Amino acid sequence: MMSTSPVSTLTPPPLPAQPSHALPARGPMLTRSGWSAFIVALLVVCAVAPVLNLWVPSSSVFHLSDYAVGLVGKIMCYAICALAMDLIWGYTGILSLGHGVFFALGGYAMGMYLMRQIGTDGNYKSNVPDFMVFLDWKTLPWHWTFSDSFVATLFLVVAVPGLVAFVFGYFAFRSRIKGVYFSIITQAMTFAAMLLFFRNETGFGGNNGFTDFKRILGIPIATPSMRMTLFVMTGLTLLGFFLFARWLVNSKFGRVLQAVRDAETRVMFSGYSPVGYKLTIWVISAMMCGVAGALYVPQVGIINPSEMSPANSIEIAIWAAVGGRASLIGPIIGAFIVNGAKSWLTVAYPEFWLYFLGALFIGVTLFLPNGVVGLVKKLKGDQA
Repeated sequence: MMSTSPVSTLTPPPLPAQPSHALPARGPMLTRSGWSAFIVALLVVCAVAPVLNLWVPSSSVFHLSDYAVGLVGKIMCYAICALAMDLIWGYTGILSLGHGVFFALGGYAMGMYLMRQIGTDGNYKSNVPDFMVFLDWKTLPWHWTFSDSFVATLFLVVAVPGLVAFVFGYFAFRSRIKGVYFSIITQAMTFAAMLLFFRNETGFGGNNGFTDFKRILGIPIATPSMRMTLFVMTGLTLLGFFLFARWLVNSKFGRVLQAVRDAETRVMFSGYSPVGYKLTIWVISAMMCGVAGALYVPQVGIINPSEMSPANSIEIAIWAAVGGRASLIGPIIGAFIVNGAKSWLTVAYPEFWLYFLGALFIGVTLFLPNGVVGLVKKLKGDQA
């Protein structure tokens, strides 16, 4: 019999190791100079401004006037809106022309509480707001049910803008509406909301809105100490949102947002669903604007449907563009630059303000696409 030799099996050589493509390590939230600037801003808001306003005599050159406190507090509210716009436009690539409606909704939620705080101190000495007495309303509408609770008001300040943003964004993003079409429908949304709030039967004061506030938490609202308290709270909120936004954009979630901005189709091919990411940052951005509106109303003393005008929403986008998109600090700087110029020009040359605003936006778009922050970085690079 013939012997059969065992069949030899050849083992293939091992494949070469594939190079790993690990994500780059997450950078620090702020650089050393960034933390230094943050601490300086914190000290200015919490210590320097209160001392200069409350303890330095008004005759001193170092006194911070009540007008300046109110103006800076108002601009800080605008800066929160600009920061929210940067998250949705600068880091996600979605240009919204309707963020003014979220700002106004937060303001109206706080305004309803402040109107209830008036009590019987109104002109008609009634428990319902004066404009309702004028319209011969005997009881409060259903949507005023929780308006006498400060805790419920704080919840509604973020819940109402967030809910409106969620419903709108859910249908818009699932329908894959993007680009200029999305900008147009957001502008239509805020215009429709403005027309709705102008109607007296909605129970929001019609074209006059809410005003003549007396107190908040039982404390008179027009006192210097309360005015400074609101100023400090606004500054702390702005700084807190800045840190939150910095953490968010440096996280994995933020990296996906930036990928959606740069190449949404590639993100989809990579296994991510952009809808959830866009909807989440859209709702967060709306809630931030709602908080800004709630801080704005007690400092300014009025809220009316004009805050929902499309022009106001366009201004928010201009603040972000002037300061520099996708930088976080840029939109804050842009809000201070534009509104500082507005407060001066509308007094000195009121007829030229809108021309200046339009020219500023066109000039930034053509010659400073990265805004003021981009210009500063370019100058530093040229010097280096």
